[in-house]
Formats: sequence, structure tokens, C-alpha cells
Amino acid sequence: MKKIIIVFLVFLSSCTFETPTQFSEKALNDKVTSLNGTQSTFKEIINQYKGKKVLIDVWASWCADCFKSLPKVKQLQKDFPDVVYLFLSVDEKSTSWKRAIQRFKIEGEHYNFPKGMKNGDFVDFINLNWIPRYIVVDENGGIKLFKATKSSDKRIVEALNSK
Repeated sequence: MKKIIIVFLVFLSSCTFETPTQFSEKALNDKVTSLNGTQSTFKEIINQYKGKKVLIDVWASWCADCFKSLPKVKQLQKDFPDVVYLFLSVDEKSTSWKRAIQRFKIEGEHYNFPKGMKNGDFVDFINLNWIPRYIVVDENGGIKLFKATKSSDKRIVEALNSK
């Protein structure tokens, strides 16, 4: 039994978990809905912001941690005014999503993945198991920071400051 455990641990430690630097085609082709009900692909949305850094905030109206993180996100908006703040909701009910934007005065670009947190190519690609989730995209559309779950994560500021 000891040998099996040792072999397993050696195997596990030799595995490298790569962080993607580009979104997959499946994730890019996943459908999002705008506040006015228009459907687009995530690719169409993210391509609008080529040439700018983008902070993606994946959230939902029912997520208490998402709202606890908002003051820091709003501070980031003040500190980095040239960054695009792309809020991607995983709410299944559009009324809850829209109401939360108004209630918490969330400024930025807003889209919704109506399939929710557990279904869809985008949420599968980012392996969404916790929200909020922060992703930083560089000016060329590459992923600079793939996974942060706290708006106070220092890697967000580092990614936003990087050239």
C-alpha cells in the first residue's frame, strides 16, 4: 500500500497544470445575452475591446462574496480607468441579474450566460467552481491572469500594470 501511495504522489507531483493564455474556440463561441436581450458570442464581445486591457468579473446576483468584493472592484475602476470592466453574470434569471446591477450600482459592460454556473462552454473552459472569478485579458485578447477569486488578489493589479 505504501508503494502505491508513493507512486501516486510522484505521478501527481509530476503533472503540470497549465494555465491557458487564450480562450478556447468553444468558450469564444458560447452565447451571452446583453442587457437589452441581444444575443452574441463571447468572441464578439471580447473582440470589441482589442487594444485595451479587460478585467472580467464572473458573478451572480445570489452570490454574497461577489457583493463583498464590489468595493475593491470599484476601487480598481478608479485606479485603472482605462481598463474595460466586463461583468459576466451566470444568473439563470435575467430579472435577478438586471435588478442586482441597479441595486449595487455596478458600472461597466454587462452580459449574462443564461445557462448558469454549471452549464456552458465558457464556464467549462474556465472550470468555474467558485464566484466571484476574475480574469485579466491583455490588449491582444490573450489571458494575462486566468484565475483569481478575490478582488483583493495582488495578481490582478500586477496583471493590470503589466505591459
